[in-house]
Amino acid sequence: MMLHEKTISELAAGLRAGEFSSVELTKHYLERIAAHNEALNAYVTVTEERALAQAAAADQRLVAGDATPLTGVPLAQKDIFCTNGVRTSCGSRMLDNFVAPYDATVIERLDGAGAVMLGKTNMDEFAMGSSNETSWYGPVRNPWNTELVPGGSSGGSAAALAARLCAAATGTDTGGSIRQPAALCGLTGLKPTYGRISRWGMIAFASSLDQAGPMTRTAEDAALMLQAMAGFDARDSTCAEEPVPDYSATLGEDIAGLKIGLPKEYFGEGLDPEVAKSVEAAVEEYKRLGCEVVEISLPNNHLAVPAYYVVAPAECSSNLARFDGVRFGHRCEDPKDLEDLYKRSRGEGFGAEVKRRILIGTYALSAGYYDAYYLKAQQVRHLISDDFKKAFEQVDVIMGPASPTTAFALGEKSDDPVQMYLSDIYTIAVNLAGLPGMSIPVAPAEGKPVGLQIIGNYFDETRLLNVAHRFQQATEWHKAGPSGY
Repeated sequence: MMLHEKTISELAAGLRAGEFSSVELTKHYLERIAAHNEALNAYVTVTEERALAQAAAADQRLVAGDATPLTGVPLAQKDIFCTNGVRTSCGSRMLDNFVAPYDATVIERLDGAGAVMLGKTNMDEFAMGSSNETSWYGPVRNPWNTELVPGGSSGGSAAALAARLCAAATGTDTGGSIRQPAALCGLTGLKPTYGRISRWGMIAFASSLDQAGPMTRTAEDAALMLQAMAGFDARDSTCAEEPVPDYSATLGEDIAGLKIGLPKEYFGEGLDPEVAKSVEAAVEEYKRLGCEVVEISLPNNHLAVPAYYVVAPAECSSNLARFDGVRFGHRCEDPKDLEDLYKRSRGEGFGAEVKRRILIGTYALSAGYYDAYYLKAQQVRHLISDDFKKAFEQVDVIMGPASPTTAFALGEKSDDPVQMYLSDIYTIAVNLAGLPGMSIPVAPAEGKPVGLQIIGNYFDETRLLNVAHRFQQATEWHKAGPSGY
């Protein structure tokens, strides 16, 4: 087996056994990035010098017996996490020249675990998008078919991992931006409970929705990544002061008797029939594993997209006000006065989708409209959360599709924002409620990857990971990869 075909757990075993060094492994991945990245546009920055230095340090830790399961393993970081001394662009012209002066907590913790950072991955601008076409650096292409989108906003991380240009990657999920690209690229993607991983140093889009998480090939690898990333951080006031369990300890436990909820709202109009077949086949596999399937209802699910597209733009309007051409980021040439500086710097620095969301959010928060839009959306959010709470009184996990379709063509939905927004119809409610959710690969539809979404109760990532792992022990879909890589 080639090095890039190994999972994190396989690489960790090989590194500990001395079969190869982290420096050899890192050079192998850097060569693959040099060979394939131009066609995919997955990385916007490759940190070769830093990666090789980290790999050399990891080899010393391995020799000293001071290694974690991630020590020496090459990862990709989404370009939304501030990284000391490295450009952190958020996929935007606004931050094209921004070199972060400190490390985000996610970077800090993965560095502390001894992981090697290969580079920063492309993304939808400020994480706003479902196709990775809004980036200032151009669209990312899906390695399964380069005429298709990889999903977004963590599309660069998904494409890099699917093409085996890293062993794992980080992503962020505001309305589905880990789970949807994982589904479209045949990967395992986990959005933890809101507050499980610190958001400190992660450039904010919508503060009450954003959550970092791992993108991996397997649930076993996702458990190893989450172990390093999770935990309380006093610098982030939204970070939960919850103990972090050993996520790998219960992997492989029997799931016979597990109650799976299938929301009837997830299997109606708008769902591609081929995707539905793949998801239903996966549920049948769970029945063979001894699980019980219960039909449930999430009656307010249809309100998730409209509520989200009030709450998220409102928060983005507030968060992005700091990008004004004064302190950091893009500044226009020769401003006439302060107003001209603000207007032209923001006008030139932001792309069309970001501007659209800022305008929507500013309108929703303005005097006379706050109660009618923002307050109402927050009330709907509460109803959506209550639906999940009632559902979890009956079932242990909820399952359904991660995306209504397989990967679509580049440019297919660019001119229709509503159709693009509906790409996240099954994932958005999970963010509004703050629940953990993940996508795992199931039987493909017409050769394209399909993701099964598994939703858990608050801080129940241990169960989620085991439920996913048991499926992956019984099936081979997670082992599939695009040809040519």
